Amino acid sequence: MTRAYREGLDKRPANYQPLTPLSFLARAAAVFPDRAAIIHGPHETPYAAFYARARQLGSAVRAAGVQPGQTVATLLLNTPPMLEAHYGVPMCRAVLNTLNTRLDAAAIAFILDHGESKLVLADSEMAPLLAEALERMDGPKPIVVEYNDPTAGVARAGIGQDYEAFIAGGDRDFAWEMPEDEWDAISLNYTSGTTGNPKGVVYHHRGAALLATGNVIHARLPEPMVYLWTLPMFHCNGWCFPWSVSVSGGTHVCLRQVRAGPIYQAIAGHGVNLLCGAPIVMSVLLNASDDERQSFAQKVTFLTAAAPPPEATLAAMAEAGFEVIHLYGLTETYGPAVINEWKPEWNGLDGSGRAAMKARQGVKYSALEGLDVIDPETMEPVPADGETIGEIMFQGNVVMKGYLQNPAATEAAFAGGWFHSGDLAVKHPDGYIQIRDRSKDIIISGGENISSIEVEDVIYKHPAVSMVAVVAKSDEKWGETPCAFVELKPGAETSPDDIIGYCREHLARFKCPRHVVFAELPKTSTGKVQKFELRKMAEGV
Repeated sequence: MTRAYREGLDKRPANYQPLTPLSFLARAAAVFPDRAAIIHGPHETPYAAFYARARQLGSAVRAAGVQPGQTVATLLLNTPPMLEAHYGVPMCRAVLNTLNTRLDAAAIAFILDHGESKLVLADSEMAPLLAEALERMDGPKPIVVEYNDPTAGVARAGIGQDYEAFIAGGDRDFAWEMPEDEWDAISLNYTSGTTGNPKGVVYHHRGAALLATGNVIHARLPEPMVYLWTLPMFHCNGWCFPWSVSVSGGTHVCLRQVRAGPIYQAIAGHGVNLLCGAPIVMSVLLNASDDERQSFAQKVTFLTAAAPPPEATLAAMAEAGFEVIHLYGLTETYGPAVINEWKPEWNGLDGSGRAAMKARQGVKYSALEGLDVIDPETMEPVPADGETIGEIMFQGNVVMKGYLQNPAATEAAFAGGWFHSGDLAVKHPDGYIQIRDRSKDIIISGGENISSIEVEDVIYKHPAVSMVAVVAKSDEKWGETPCAFVELKPGAETSPDDIIGYCREHLARFKCPRHVVFAELPKTSTGKVQKFELRKMAEGV
């Protein structure tokens, strides 16, 4: 850069502000103060009130002693306080950690300890789980604030201060603070990876703002977003949609549980035009009874990740009024960073041809700078021949800061200047990528990651088990479920039901194998278990 373009052309408040999604809500409240921001059962919150409540929450969190850079956790369902937390917590420069409500108490205790949470917002329904987790913690216990949802019919547990009373003590005009630097942490999300203890993925304000606006671009909605919360907000901060909806002055329609009747009721009654979720949500919609279904006039876009849906499912969804768009990403990329950008000319293909195109993960989001399939040994891109396998790697502003308190894992993930996904893929001549395998042996069930190693570690502790290997088995409802192959100790006896029951004592239920097969495990000459052979065997179980 020449001197002429350097001197006197500095960053200053008039021409530079850190990127953050927090300003999206401030704008929406100014432009659309009376528009519905949140609908939850019979309750409707306009943008002016949403903004005020978020500021109250930020003020109350600060008054509770939480300092900038400290962690505030949530154990909430898809309800208004979860949306308020996505703004209010970072408004006081704290870091939001949304806990997976499907985890067991031991995992939640580890996360609360590891993230050093100072305060936790919890739904009354989650109170027993949180109470057990608090008992299991090694470090200082966080302050607990309990949200009692008036639509849930669940009694207040008394585990902490009442949420409404807590935020009532905050200032509706709280002078919330922009981040000092857009690189500052905005949220913390835990992913199981392939180890027993989850890793803490740290997001920054810049990435959250860019991915949130990228969602709006790629959803291509012709009118303001009316978004139905079928995707858990604890999952990658709901793919950043808590912030995306405010960009367009859209409406959040909350949903505590994913059930066919309430989904159709919301679509028909509130004009929902966008929802996200794993393939299981499509199954819920398509398997709805006649009593649960309701007709609607608008086109509804359905963004789905995980395994690409089969052609028959896509056809059924289209007939039901849904346009399905296939996405791909990881917790480390703020959720979806790759989209199967559909080309009009593919509409003329036959069923198998369209299915082949739909099976691709696709091309990069506009917010992502680099996406390629690379040989992890040479760090050179593989040829775009649709045959040569490499590892999917990412570069750009929507890649995490790193793993919290885990520099070794961070350095390994960023080796060679790229983020290593661990997913093996090919690159087609047109540049679209397609996953061939998951090198980390992660099982994706109902949109949730399950570590095969974590499940194996539990089964290994069963007194009758000599060796075990866990792989993914295709499942029509959940996409994938764990299938365990077990070698027994000489003379030992047990049953599949006994193994599954043992797992349920030590794991969250969704992580437990649905199938257990007693067999000699196929191994290499060096004794390594050949999981690719087990995957083939699992499909025949």
